[in-house]
Amino acid sequence: MLSRQSVFARSLARNLYKPNFRPRSSVSQRFQSTKSSTPPPPPPSDKSKAQVLIVMGVLALGSTIAAAYYRTEQPKSAFEPASTFESSSSPEFPPGKISVIFVLGGPGSGKGTQCDKLVQEKGFVHLSAGDLLRAEQNRSGSQYGQLIAQCIKEGTIVPQEVTVQLLKNAIKENYEHGKSKFLVDGFPRKMDQAFTFENTIAKSAFTLFFECPESVMLKRLLERGKTSGRADDNIESIKKRFKTFIDTSMPVVDYFDKEGRVVKVQCDHPVNVVASQVLDALKARGI
Repeated sequence: MLSRQSVFARSLARNLYKPNFRPRSSVSQRFQSTKSSTPPPPPPSDKSKAQVLIVMGVLALGSTIAAAYYRTEQPKSAFEPASTFESSSSPEFPPGKISVIFVLGGPGSGKGTQCDKLVQEKGFVHLSAGDLLRAEQNRSGSQYGQLIAQCIKEGTIVPQEVTVQLLKNAIKENYEHGKSKFLVDGFPRKMDQAFTFENTIAKSAFTLFFECPESVMLKRLLERGKTSGRADDNIESIKKRFKTFIDTSMPVVDYFDKEGRVVKVQCDHPVNVVASQVLDALKARGI
């Protein structure tokens, strides 16, 4: 008769040869868990590696460019200047180089007449924005001639890029010939012209403003129109010019007046009386 130990040994031997037999020891279980019936995936090919490297390179380059752009790009204002003139960092002529007086007044107020007298009395250079525009209009090959002619006829304002550049050229040319005192007649006609001129050319000393009743100006212009040959010396254009002056130029006068940079002269008097008042006003300003 077999002992209990012998029976257990035989039973264990038979179970070891069974295909379903799984040992119960914890060591065997851990060992068995590391095996898998699924074969391991094949290693990536050289082509796949190259594609991955290319994609990673492109992503890295894009990130670098984007980072550089955002470091250098400055925040932009919601308001974009009307022209590149306004973006200049400093004026062409710093303070003390030249003296500029703006001369404003309604059409027919006598600006040109009084400027001519100041040229004789004080040695100023008289630059009429209107005369410069008309000269440019008549210049052969001018790209702005037709535009200027249309604006003059309609009594509207020529784009500031044209007017400011013409004034800048004239001032530089005279400065090169030793001139430094300028009367800029009929300018600025709008606030943007005022800002652009003072930011890019020179800051004005003050504005000489000729006050005159509209009825007096109308009478003068109609009389002048008989011999001037100007396309805008007619009743239709004159009325448009009056309205344009009130709408666009008076705000310029008001702005400079608040800064204490306006000298007002009443111009419905005889020419010599007005001229005397102008000289007194300039003397009070140290000129």
